[in-house]
Amino acid sequence: MTMRPIRIIGDPVLRTPCEPVTSFDAELRALVTDLMDTLLGAPGRAGVAANQIGVSAQVFVYDADGHRGHLVNPTLELSEETQDDDEGCLSIPGLYFPTRRAMHATAHGFDQHGEPLTISGSGFLARALQHETDHLAGRLYVDTLRGDVRRRALREIRAGQFDSSRQRG
Repeated sequence: MTMRPIRIIGDPVLRTPCEPVTSFDAELRALVTDLMDTLLGAPGRAGVAANQIGVSAQVFVYDADGHRGHLVNPTLELSEETQDDDEGCLSIPGLYFPTRRAMHATAHGFDQHGEPLTISGSGFLARALQHETDHLAGRLYVDTLRGDVRRRALREIRAGQFDSSRQRG
């Protein structure tokens, strides 16, 4: 089992869009294994994107609402219906803010062998798919916040008021 360290906000890899995967080979399968080990190696994690462990590849793993898997080179279809709930991130440990997301999401991409894969979900699974796909584009959930909530989040991040011992997904 290889649990990789999670990169924390301020690391440029989190703000850099990941490269599309072009080789569905043993190296990709090893990355998916490391991502899943990192996801499952601590309780309460919902997803880990490749750039969160320092790898610029469009790959993430998830474990949300009883669904567990991975997706390579994802694209999303989102509903117009939205949900508001607290969201957190392993890369901004201990901070949670109300974040608007689509209520339903369908993610299209590939599995680690290059076979087409589609994952559809609502609620928490839809939130996780959106959150992890954002990571691959170099975006963090705090980028979606608006108004007073955004100002409070940025203030707490600047002050370093996050607790790395309370990491969850």
